[in-house]
Amino acid sequence: MIRVLDATLREGEQTPGVYFDGHIKLAIADLLDAVGVDVIEAGHPLVGEEIKQAVTRVAQRNLNALVGAHARSVKKDVDLALECGVDFLGIFYCVSDERLSGVAKKDLATAIDRIVEVIDYAKSRNPSMTIRYTPEDTVRSKFENVVEAARAATEAGANVISVADTTGYMIPGTDRNMHDFVSRLKDALADLDNPPAIAAHCHNDRGLALANALDAYRGGAEILDATVLGLGERAGLVDLAQLLVALKVDFGVENEWNMSKLEELYRLVARHAKTPIPHNFPIMGENAFTHCAGVHTHAATVDPLHYQSLDPAIVGRRMEISLDHMSGVASLRYALDLVGLKDLRDDVVRETLERVKELGSKGRRVHPDELPYIVDWVRSHPGETIDQTATEGA
Repeated sequence: MIRVLDATLREGEQTPGVYFDGHIKLAIADLLDAVGVDVIEAGHPLVGEEIKQAVTRVAQRNLNALVGAHARSVKKDVDLALECGVDFLGIFYCVSDERLSGVAKKDLATAIDRIVEVIDYAKSRNPSMTIRYTPEDTVRSKFENVVEAARAATEAGANVISVADTTGYMIPGTDRNMHDFVSRLKDALADLDNPPAIAAHCHNDRGLALANALDAYRGGAEILDATVLGLGERAGLVDLAQLLVALKVDFGVENEWNMSKLEELYRLVARHAKTPIPHNFPIMGENAFTHCAGVHTHAATVDPLHYQSLDPAIVGRRMEISLDHMSGVASLRYALDLVGLKDLRDDVVRETLERVKELGSKGRRVHPDELPYIVDWVRSHPGETIDQTATEGA
C-alpha cells in the first residue's frame, strides 16, 4: 500500500516569497483532505507563533488525513508539536560524517543518542503518535550510518524512516538510484521486531524528483512526499498531481483519491503562493490537454489518444483545441460544434478560419466563446479583415 504525504503547508512555505495566510491554510488543508492525501504536513511550530497557530487549527479540523508537524531532534520542538495536537511528527537529524563533524560538531554515537532520546520522549508523551525519523541528506550519507541511526530510531519508537534526497542528487539508472537505496535499506531493517515504513522525500534540483519518487516506490517505499506545484526549497519537490496520476494510471495503485478536486486545489495554491501554474505544466497546466497544430488537432478530434496518453477526465478536465494561426478546418469545425454553430456553409467556415488565423498571428488564442462574434463579422463584412489597421494606406 502506498501513502502520500503532502508538504505544501510546510515545505511549500520554504519557497522564497511564499506564505499562506491562516484562512488559506485551512482551505488548502480541506482540499488536500478532499483529494485524499494520507498525511498533511502542516508546518514547523518552532518557526513562529503564526505557524504554530496554523498547525493547531489544521490539527483541530477533524480531517481524515493525519496532520503532521516538523521538528528538530530537540525536546522543545516536540513539546510545541504536541501542544498543536498533531498525530504525526517528523523528526530530523543528520548522520553524514561531513555534517556531523562540520556542522553538528558531534560523532555518530552522540547523534544517535540524541535521536533516540527525542523519539523516546515523544513516544512517552503520546504513544499513539506516528513518528517519522529522517536522516538529513540520507542518500549522500554513509549507508552504514543511515542504517545504524534508522535501527536505533525504530527501536526507540519511530514508525517511519524517510529517505531524503535533500539535494536532488539521485539519478535513475545509475549507481546512485532511489530504487536500490530504498530496497537495500528495507533489507537492512527487515529483521527488526517492527520494521518501519520507508518514505521518500525527493527534491527536484535536477528535474528528476518524480522519476526518483517512482523509483523509490518500485524499491518498496510505502510513503511518498509531494507538494502542490512542486513547491519547496530551491527547485522544489515532487508535484502532487503528477505523482497521483502516475501512481493511479501507470502503476495501478488502488486508492480513494478524488482527483477531480485537484484543479480547485491548484488554483487556490497558485493564487496565494503568487506562483502561476506554467501553461506547459504536466497534468494541471493550461496547455496540458490542448492541441494546436492542424495535423494534431485533426487526429485528436477523431480520437484524442492519437496525441494524448492520458484521459483528462481523470483530473476533471477535458481536451481542448487551440484556435490560432496554426489552426485548420477540422479544429475550427470541432470548436464551432462546441458552441452550437453547426451546418455553416463551407465558404463561411473558410473565411472564419482566415479571421481566426489573422487573430492568432497576433500571438493570441481565440476562445471558442469568441467564435459567434467572428462568424457574425464574416457574415456582415465578407472579405474584410478584422484588423482594420492592416488595410490602412492600402
